Amino acid sequence: MAAAMRIVVALGGNALLERGEPLTAENQRRNIRIAGDALASVASTHELVITHGNGPQVGLLALQSAAYKPSEAYPLDILDAETEGQIGYLIEQELRNVLPPNHHFATLLTQIEVDPKDPAFQNPTKPIGPVYGERDARRLEHERGWGFAQDGERYRRVVPSPRPIQILEQGVIEMLVERDVIVICAGGGGIPVVRREDGSLIGVEAVIDKDRASSLLARDLRADALVMLTDVDGVYLRWGEPEARRIRSISADALRGYSFAPGSMGPKVTAACDFVEATGGMSGIGALKDASAILAGSAGTLIMKSTAETEYWD
Repeated sequence: MAAAMRIVVALGGNALLERGEPLTAENQRRNIRIAGDALASVASTHELVITHGNGPQVGLLALQSAAYKPSEAYPLDILDAETEGQIGYLIEQELRNVLPPNHHFATLLTQIEVDPKDPAFQNPTKPIGPVYGERDARRLEHERGWGFAQDGERYRRVVPSPRPIQILEQGVIEMLVERDVIVICAGGGGIPVVRREDGSLIGVEAVIDKDRASSLLARDLRADALVMLTDVDGVYLRWGEPEARRIRSISADALRGYSFAPGSMGPKVTAACDFVEATGGMSGIGALKDASAILAGSAGTLIMKSTAETEYWD
């Protein structure tokens, strides 16, 4: 049996919802049940910390909140906290259902400090929630002050996505991991907070990128591996083109030489490279069903400190 490793797994894509699926509780539970099955063997062998996305969920809550007067709508930091509880509950329960009873779990609301002067607050780019027609987007922009960006022929709300600086519950997470607790934390990138001049904390209207937060968490935990599971089977060059090639293994330095879509694979590649360069560990990107195979080096895309050569799967 391979030696136990400390692994941070970031769930995204079909881990929570397949593309085009309605955002119902039943659909989310079914997909999270698949995630639980995929992670069971990892949890049985290694120390495991799980993070997850929340873009569709926080967008739906914001839409529901919009039924109130603008002055009564819940701010994004509170909605971020709600999605951490909602999704974390489902992940924890489905993992409990497939693992032996000697496993212990903790789902943590996780505050992550950001810089109030981060340029992201002046340039919202993080898409959340459903797509809208142009007329509805312009109406909500006027009524709610929301920002929108084009998504194909339609529009999605965009919010600030500041860089995570410090995970406030980091010490608690590490203490639990050292006691063999499977921890679910930093969901949706965590709850973004800033420090006032007096040192006190307050939440802000933002959604931190899940992959950047997961990379910071993995670095601070001194993890051996950061695995990002999504709805594609690896990182591709020339994605969507006939000559697309899937990267099998590559050094972080070489991977930084390529460009990837900023709203999808780009943040994952950056997060992987940041982790590898800071720790010397391994990062993997691939499909949810391949979680164990990615760790074994037989699936997905592996990013390492250095490799003898860059390899491709055609």
